[in-house]
Amino acid sequence: MTRLLEQAFDTVSNLPDTEQDELARIVLQLAGVDQPPLQLTPEEDADLAEADAEIARGELATDEEVRAMWSKHGL
Repeated sequence: MTRLLEQAFDTVSNLPDTEQDELARIVLQLAGVDQPPLQLTPEEDADLAEADAEIARGELATDEEVRAMWSKHGL
């Protein structure tokens, strides 16, 4: 294992379990190991369904709202 990869693993090992799992999935995917799709919680599934319904109704953020959001985060 290279020093950089070892440093990355040491750093990631201090993150919460959910973040460690997400990063592990990314590493495995980059290494060519297929990963099963993530399973949404019922709450996440409901949120996604509501977002889809909002899009279908045309309830999208305006350009100004998007710029304000990016600006808020320094982007």
